[in-house]
Formats: sequence, structure tokens, C-alpha cells
Amino acid sequence: MTLMNGNQYKESLKKMRPNIYKFGELIEDVTTHAATRLHVESVAHAYDMAFDEKKSPLYTTISFLSGEKAHRWNTLMTSMEDIVGNADMKRDQYRWSGTCTGATCAGWTVLSALWDATFQCDKENGTNYHERLKNYMMHVEDNALALVGAITDAKGNRSLKPSQQSNPDSYLHIKERRADGVVISGYKIQICGTAAAHELVFIPTSGYGADDADFCVAGAIPKDAPGITIIETRRPSDERDLEEGWDAPKVGNITQAYILFEDVFVPNERLFLCGEFKYSGKIIGDFAAIYRAAIGACVAGQGDIMIGAAINMARANGLSQKTFQTTLNEMAIKNEITYGLGLGAMVKGKKTASGTFIPSPLLAHTNKTQVAKLPYDVKVMAQDISGGIAETGCMPPYADFQHPEYGKKLIETLTAGTDGESRARAARLVEWLTVGGGIPGCMHGGGSPDGAKLVVKALTKWEDHASDAKRIAGITADLAEPPKK
Repeated sequence: MTLMNGNQYKESLKKMRPNIYKFGELIEDVTTHAATRLHVESVAHAYDMAFDEKKSPLYTTISFLSGEKAHRWNTLMTSMEDIVGNADMKRDQYRWSGTCTGATCAGWTVLSALWDATFQCDKENGTNYHERLKNYMMHVEDNALALVGAITDAKGNRSLKPSQQSNPDSYLHIKERRADGVVISGYKIQICGTAAAHELVFIPTSGYGADDADFCVAGAIPKDAPGITIIETRRPSDERDLEEGWDAPKVGNITQAYILFEDVFVPNERLFLCGEFKYSGKIIGDFAAIYRAAIGACVAGQGDIMIGAAINMARANGLSQKTFQTTLNEMAIKNEITYGLGLGAMVKGKKTASGTFIPSPLLAHTNKTQVAKLPYDVKVMAQDISGGIAETGCMPPYADFQHPEYGKKLIETLTAGTDGESRARAARLVEWLTVGGGIPGCMHGGGSPDGAKLVVKALTKWEDHASDAKRIAGITADLAEPPKK
């Protein structure tokens, strides 16, 4: 099977071994549990869009490997058009659910990031990781799998390297090498979309040297593999999403997880890096370039919803959109800056010798610095337009609006440009998008902005710029950096 609809996807999740916990209890069915259902529904919608006449070109593409139509998140990104399709699909997903659909994002990006690194490793070392990866990607495509990218390690003491940690499990690592594979242990944390995925694709969280070779491991395993325990860690402010009523939207929601690997066996055919530390930096570098180019579309998609929510809130308050048009214009501009900068990274990208297409790292990381800033400006503007009802936390909860003695009068207090219930719903959406469960990881999701700034510093041609400026100014004197004191 190459394409799967939403119901088939949900049925496939039901067949997996329950190993996800929330509030100390085992989640028996991620498709129905309040903490995971909405994210699963968002991913199911993406599967359904493969069969929608209008949306199918966004959610499917022709596979580089099979030549057949496949879900976009099951294919290799080999051209600028593929990378742009990645971004446009994500923006559309945000417009549908208001937030991240993680199980069709990072895991897929990891596979494209592994492609050229395994190609180079095989060429230089005689390994066969690339062929294994190719076979695995055909398995992913044939079974229409949703993948989670298990990237961020617990990291322990940030001032120490992985091999120097008092607890080696602070980083996922090779615990035992066997003829038929490896045994790995460690912690991956803050992993988006885990509940809605079929498989975990893991890579090192950074580039390492020879001392940390055992921490340079990449591969793929089923989410319910023996030795895997998952703790769903939605933010404390998201607990309203588990309740009935309009205190939080009931369309989609982000999920996060801590994944505990305890003596997990990875067979050779699913192992794509095993101690070859030289390639760990390339893997995470290619991942970041793809991911950080596309994330501008993600936050722009949520920004689109914030614009709409702010307009609805203004009208619910009895005010015209025209009153706030200048602010709305600024919101739209900030959305398009991150989207456009990401597209710029894609346009300036390059095709690798192995066939993948990698956006410009300089522009992708520059985009990350703006993604860490501009969406927050948009959130403040949405709050400003909406007024105190959506930002001060003073509105009564849904349960009080339903109270048999005073609920009706509470709703009457909110009647303005529309009925009280509609105004309450509009306010709660703005609140959810700006301070609640709908907030994606703009600041540190996909890595820190400080890390991005370091890449920008490393890739900017400072001396070339200075030389050009000297030539234009007619300066012939040596303007070298003064010696360090």
C-alpha cells in the first residue's frame, strides 16, 4: 500500500502495543485518549488530504525511489520543489489545526538528512548504510508510515561532552555491539508528535569527536519496540484541552514526549550510523537546514490563524476590522517574512552528490533567528486587538457558563458584537494561540536561536565584505584586526 486514508491510519495505530503514559497511567488507545486524540486527528486529516482533489498536490508527490504517488512525508526531498512542497504542506496543516502536526515532520526530515551522510560514509569506509536506508525508506513508503524524529537528548550537564557525563543515558548511546545489530540506551526528550507516529527515527543531537563515538548512532525502530517507554508531556497549561467545552479548541493539538530507551535492540538493517563520528555533524547540519527553512512556513501558518482569530475577536467585541487594519497588516508582514526567508533558503539550496536537496544553511539559520522572534510579536498583536477578555485570564471557565443558576447571566455579560457564547469561543481561541496549548516551540523548537546565530557567524564572509567595502572606498591601507591583548 502506498496511500492510506485517515481511518486506516488510526486503525494501524490501534494495533500497536500501548507504551505511552500520561499522569502515571498507561494510554491504552492514542486515537481516543483525551491527551493524544486531537494530534492523531490532525495527522489523520493529512492522510485524508491525499485523496482530496484540491489538496492532494500538497500532501502527495511522486516518489524519487518508486516513481509512484506517495504521501509527501514518506518521500525523499531531491529538488527545490520538494523542499517548497514540504513548507507549503506544513503551512496548510497549521491552517487546519492551528498548531503543529509533528508526526509528518521531523522524522521525514531526518531521513532526508541521513541520505547524503550515509552515501558519503559508504563511499569512504565501505559500509552499507546507504543501501539499508534506501530499503527502509521503501518500507516507509510502502506502508504509509508516520515518523517521529527523535533528536534532542537529555544532555545532562551542558558543560560536559556525552562521554564525560556521570550518567551515560543522558545521551542515546551504543551499549553493546552484536553481530546482528546493537543494543542502545538513553533518553530522548521533548520529541514532538510521538503519540501519532508508527516509528521512531533517531540521530545524534550534535556533531561529535572520537571520544564520543558510541553516541554517534542513527537508526529506526517501531514506536512500540521492546525497551521503549514513552511519557506524554504536554505543557501544564494544556490541561484545559482535556476538558469538555470551549475553554480550548477541539480541532488539533501538539503533543510532546520523553522517550526512554532501555536496552533496545536495533538490527543491522535498521542501523544507519554506528560510531562513525565524522558524519554526525553533517547529519544534524543537513537536518537543521531543511527543518529551519521550512519552519518559517509553520509559524506563518499559525500566524494566519492568529490574524483570523483577531479579526473575529474584534467583530465579536462590536468593532470593525478597519479599526485594527494597520496592526493586521503588520501581522501579515511578519508572517510572510519567515515564510519568504525560508523560501529564500530553498532557492539558494544545492543538490548533493547522492541526490538530496539541502537549503542554504546560512539563510535557513537566519530564518530560525526570526522564527524565535516574529511569531511572538504576532501573538502580542493578536492579544492587543482582542482586548482583556483574551489576555488577562479573567474570563470564567466553561463549567460556570453552564451552571443552571447563573450560567445564562454569565453568557449575557459577554454579549457584544455577537452572542456571548461566540464571543467566549473567539476569546478562548486567541488565548490558546498566544499563551496556551496551541503555542509551538518557536524559540527553542528545532534548536536554539543562539545556535543558529553561531552558524550565521561561521558562514558569513566577513573578510570578503570588508574587502569589498575597502575597494569601493578606495582604501589601500591594511585594516587588519588589532592583535589580542
